[in-house]
Amino acid sequence: MEEKFNGAVLSPLAGYTDMAYREICTQYNSHMTVTEMISAKALYYGDKKTSQLLKISPREKNVAVQIFGDDPDIIGYVIKSELNKLDFKVVDINMGCPAPKIVKNNNGSALLDQPELCYEIMKQAVRNSTKPVSIKIRKGIRGVSSMEVAKLAEKAGISFVTVHGRTREEYYRGSADWKYIKSVKDELKIPVIGNGDISNYEDALGKMDYSGVDGISIGRGAIGNPFIFDEIYKKFNNLDYAEPTNKKRVEMALKHLKLECEYKGEKHGIVEMRKHFVGYLKSMKGSKDLRDKLNKLSNLPEIEELLTGYMAQI
Repeated sequence: MEEKFNGAVLSPLAGYTDMAYREICTQYNSHMTVTEMISAKALYYGDKKTSQLLKISPREKNVAVQIFGDDPDIIGYVIKSELNKLDFKVVDINMGCPAPKIVKNNNGSALLDQPELCYEIMKQAVRNSTKPVSIKIRKGIRGVSSMEVAKLAEKAGISFVTVHGRTREEYYRGSADWKYIKSVKDELKIPVIGNGDISNYEDALGKMDYSGVDGISIGRGAIGNPFIFDEIYKKFNNLDYAEPTNKKRVEMALKHLKLECEYKGEKHGIVEMRKHFVGYLKSMKGSKDLRDKLNKLSNLPEIEELLTGYMAQI
């Protein structure tokens, strides 16, 4: 392992890794954050709602944009005409999303048993991008391993590969297969990032030591828990780390809520925040009742008053 560990990556999560949460994870020492996955086809046709997902906060430092699609020409065009002009550090191609609506349209993990198409997509992306290009894959689909796609990534000029250790069919059930992630790392010369079942520093250390991966990416383990990036960064680098108190977690939830409202408007921001509260308030005394109350409130001052009152009791 290198003398200094730069930190874990915030994985792209639809509905979660928006500008507000990326900004918070950046503050807490994530090495890189990734946007929610964005349809290349929607960008190509000028969909305004999709274009909103490309916004970056001035307080973000190291953001990758993740796009998906199955048309190499459209992906190449979108990268050249739009993404090259924006301040993203990396362009990531999603070849791992297991969601039924994505797979049904031959996107995400549906591509993994079509290595020739994956290769064309990757070549077009690399050819047209002024930034490093990466891919995100799963273990496989329909009984076909993603190893061939991983090897073709190296051939196509991809800068690094992120591997989630489950098949499409496994979705998020069972345990991530880090033996498979290790096999991809052993096979490739380009960097490999491991993803799956990391919820604390001990998980990160054990999985990195076992697999030899060059970095780790955290998705579900970071929901309502930006502190995980700070924990991993500081403990890997032998820096002092203080476990956040429950009060600190509630304070961060409130800060997150205010950012959501700032970027999306109060009404939309409050609705967006409800799913994040589950993670922030996990295992706290009376958290279920508190969440029930939060879900019924629709203006920021009332929510702030409720959370401030709760903090005074813990």
